[in-house]
Amino acid sequence: MAIEFVPLPLPASADASKLADFGREEFEEIKEALYKHGALLFRDAKVTPAQQYALTKVHFVQFLDSAAHLITYLQAFDPQSESYGHGNNKTGETKKSILHPDLKTIPSVPQVQLIGNGMVYNHEGLAEVRLKHPSHTTFHKTVVSPEDAAKGVTRFYRWHIDAALYDLNPPRVTTLYGITVPAGDKQVCRYDDGTGDELEVPLGTTAFVSGKVMFDILPKELKSLAVRSKVKYAPHPYVWMAPARAMSTGLGIESEGLEVPLEELPEWDESKLKILPVLWKNPVTSDLHFQVHPCGVKELIVDPLPEGADREGALYPDGAHLTDLKEVRGILYRMQRPGIAPSLVYPHDWRENDFVLFHNRGVLHTVVGAFAPDQVRAFHQCNLAASDEPVGPSAEDVKTYA
Repeated sequence: MAIEFVPLPLPASADASKLADFGREEFEEIKEALYKHGALLFRDAKVTPAQQYALTKVHFVQFLDSAAHLITYLQAFDPQSESYGHGNNKTGETKKSILHPDLKTIPSVPQVQLIGNGMVYNHEGLAEVRLKHPSHTTFHKTVVSPEDAAKGVTRFYRWHIDAALYDLNPPRVTTLYGITVPAGDKQVCRYDDGTGDELEVPLGTTAFVSGKVMFDILPKELKSLAVRSKVKYAPHPYVWMAPARAMSTGLGIESEGLEVPLEELPEWDESKLKILPVLWKNPVTSDLHFQVHPCGVKELIVDPLPEGADREGALYPDGAHLTDLKEVRGILYRMQRPGIAPSLVYPHDWRENDFVLFHNRGVLHTVVGAFAPDQVRAFHQCNLAASDEPVGPSAEDVKTYA
């Protein structure tokens, strides 16, 4: 089966092949393209929930050997990777989670979620479901005025990685399948952060940015900080952040002390908290990707500069453990905001039967826009909690960038 890749602006690639029919050789092409470009688009795909689950389950295992070489091998079906990224049948379980209204589980394939907008009937075992497209009006501290909204002005909802960020490991890939896609006028996504930045976007777009680019464009002192840092996420972060309100760019939370106190969260275990590197290593290209979900971070842990490194201009040269939430968020925002500049965002223009496969450990993404209540949109989403944690920078990477 021949595969043709056509570059898109993300970086991304497109392909018109039959998804369900590829063999190992074609898969190797897809693997290389995915990790090079960050996202792949398959037009006019016909994919069942079971096929989507199987396609999402194909993945690659990576580890550092005794000589600190990154080893990667294909494991076509991971017997340990059975759970949806937030846990099977868990999305409706915690009513206080900010994710609760957005996801409906497909009964026959609990790793696949139904997302979208409006009323959907007799869908894959779901008799009747009311879907609600996430809106910045329910999550941001400030909102677009009704007058501007009527003119098509909108915002990024929440820049994120698909991950539970507690107990379960971040998925390697996510698949999105557009089944019902309503047509509509383009909208203007406004940053509203004093920069004047804005971006014309298709109605209901999913917007992507490259974590590699986010790191590559940083100045030396912030590269040094990133390569030496880890983030500690809050327990049950989507419950913890639910009462808080986001910045106008969707890139993090305003620090107003509105988060749920730790003692009022559902029962949690210290051993299940996630401490992950700021930079995740690409298993094919070995590039470093800035992969932080800014809304869920509670602490920042910085290693000291390696011996012999230039200390001039370095931030936290002796290392640090930062627990002041406002300070932590300010540092992360300073590092991540340049990476969502309008010229670096790929807003995908969905068509029916689009199937998008993206490297969840290499890009950040967000919902954008607003639908009328009677506009029906139905998508299937699948990602699987990985059987390992992301690989961070090697000692050589730290030496290079610190």
